[in-house]
Amino acid sequence: MGNKRISILGSTGSIGTQALDIIDLNKDMDVAALTGNRNVPLMLEQIKRFSPEMVCMYDSDAAMHLKELTAGKKIKITSGMEGLIEAAEWKDTDLVLSAVVGMVGIEPAIHAINAGRDIALANKETLVAAGHLIMPLAKEKGVAVIPVDSEHSAIFQCIRGNEDNAIKSIILTASGGPFRGYTKDRIKDVTIEMALSHPNWSMGKKVTIDSATMVNKGLEVMEARWLFDVDPDRIRVHVHPQSIVHSAVEFEDNAVMAQMGVPDMRVPISYALYYPKRRYALAGALDLFKAEHLDFYEPDLSVFKGLKLSYDAIKRGGNMPCILNIANERAVELFLNKKIGFTDIPGIIEDAMDHFPYSSDPSLKEILEIKDKVTEYINDLQE
Repeated sequence: MGNKRISILGSTGSIGTQALDIIDLNKDMDVAALTGNRNVPLMLEQIKRFSPEMVCMYDSDAAMHLKELTAGKKIKITSGMEGLIEAAEWKDTDLVLSAVVGMVGIEPAIHAINAGRDIALANKETLVAAGHLIMPLAKEKGVAVIPVDSEHSAIFQCIRGNEDNAIKSIILTASGGPFRGYTKDRIKDVTIEMALSHPNWSMGKKVTIDSATMVNKGLEVMEARWLFDVDPDRIRVHVHPQSIVHSAVEFEDNAVMAQMGVPDMRVPISYALYYPKRRYALAGALDLFKAEHLDFYEPDLSVFKGLKLSYDAIKRGGNMPCILNIANERAVELFLNKKIGFTDIPGIIEDAMDHFPYSSDPSLKEILEIKDKVTEYINDLQE
């Protein structure tokens, strides 16, 4: 039996680069296809290290530049959504790691599933906006959807071997971000620099702000609802500052199984790549004596209104999670550009959710079209 073949969508980002480091360490996985956006120098390095058969640069100018730099090499260079889809469907691929950012990840995931590819999913928007389409399709095609987020990977690991046992609740842990314990008055004055100072994890700016507002945890509630077919009311967020318990599952006999480890994304990435096997993943070992204690707190929904809105959105379902996600993306962008304050972010999300009519079962076309509508609405609000 030959090496496992993988295509990585978003290979130049944080998840993608860590995944390639793990693959390089283990040597029994072949890289079939890679995709990036504009980072040509890094993609060129990855081509030299892993010899993929095809590469997509989403940006057409970047693709043209890469094509010039790889002239004479036996490699296909593509661009745009067509290129992403081609990478997701690439011949004889066993696993597609979806690590792109934003709703651009939805269509490639659907094409990968239709092509019978297992999915290692690190793209939140795929399930947040289109979970009602993705999970039934994966079941129909017999495709595995393996979560890469540390929290969902933890839940996935806890359920393994317990598939026939009913889940009473999911305990979804959250670090609490930089503003854990803040009051409504205190959080009004936070700055961009304060919001970008995450105590435990090193992430991109957008995800770091989402952690600070706790919208990120709300999006993870939505993902968990689809991944594990559990009602939102049975997904309970626990603020856990140490980020050692990555999440837990409570079964109907009240037994709770948790997955623990140092905060290091290489563990869930490695687990998704090599599932059902475990491999050395470069991460440090957990020393519970040094940890001393593990704390858990209930999140304050009056301070972190974005988390409350997320619960409202997933309970309503339909197009509401998609609207929340798009509104949040635009609001975070405005905050990072110093156009609005930190506490304006949930206000913009709520405005968008109130403005757009509810649709109970949106098609893929509706989901993709609503992005421009929500963005335009929020832009008009700022004028």
